[in-house]
Amino acid sequence: MSATTEPQIQLVRPAYVWYRHQDAESAKRFAADFGFVETEQIGNTTFFRGYGSDPFVLAVESSPEGGVTEFGGAAFVVESEADLERAVRVLPKECKATEIQDLMGQVPGGGKRVTFYDPVDGFPFHLVHGQTPVEKRDPGFPVLQFNYPDEKNRPPNTFQRFQKRPAPVHKLGHFGVCLTNFAKCYEFYTKYFNFFPSELVHNDQGVDNTVFFRLDRGEEFVDHHCFFFFEGPKYHVHHSSFETHDFDAQVLGHDWLRHQGYTNCWGVGRHVMGSQIFDYWFDPSGFIMEHYVDGDLLDMKEPTHHTKAAPDNLHVWGPEVPATFLQ
Repeated sequence: MSATTEPQIQLVRPAYVWYRHQDAESAKRFAADFGFVETEQIGNTTFFRGYGSDPFVLAVESSPEGGVTEFGGAAFVVESEADLERAVRVLPKECKATEIQDLMGQVPGGGKRVTFYDPVDGFPFHLVHGQTPVEKRDPGFPVLQFNYPDEKNRPPNTFQRFQKRPAPVHKLGHFGVCLTNFAKCYEFYTKYFNFFPSELVHNDQGVDNTVFFRLDRGEEFVDHHCFFFFEGPKYHVHHSSFETHDFDAQVLGHDWLRHQGYTNCWGVGRHVMGSQIFDYWFDPSGFIMEHYVDGDLLDMKEPTHHTKAAPDNLHVWGPEVPATFLQ
């Protein structure tokens, strides 16, 4: 059966991102200060979870001596094992899709996985199914009641008090990359997967060069975007983004990272596309990691939005966009 008559591979949600580091110990310290919880070490890879039900959301692999520091790809949960079989069968040969791999004992939560490689720039992309979820954790967030000028919700003689700590990570929200052929990648990802463009950004000539994809899950509400890419002269991962609880947790995490001596990339601010409040940080290897809160949820009633590229379209408040973010 040809790919044109096959249904799309049905993605459900992002699962995890994988990074390889020459200095994995520094990367692991950053992960703890960012708000991840170490769950298990298997071989030369340390796995970190959030407080949600995913068995892990970040893998930190130690490169062998003389090895490379690199992005090892993102994983998406697929709807069924049939989607894994479909990926093996229909993805183009240039994607070098693996056979279905049994992950029991290799990663927390086990399950099965197919890995393929982006048809333009060759970075790995993982599809997983059958992971065993873990019990959600309670990070102990305070129940907040806000007082507004004409609406006082907090009873008298009660207080808002917070613990200084990292911002606990809930889940992986999205990741993004710079690719070298926007048109080819856009055609590939919308042909074989249920990605749908929430936002398409074009240049002065009206040519699209950036997309923010959500998942087409019908009437189900999904995040405004779970995967984005833009065209540039050289492939690289741009950032991975993780949800935390609320603005207070986020800014407490910002202060925690600042006091530990890490380098802020951009934030805190409020995006336009997606509406998230963002806070971007460089990890010790130079990768960008984001905390976000208060993102938009969409279903398929919402059409694609078309926007001209401009710095003012990236945020409505916060610091000016730094050059290091736009690379």
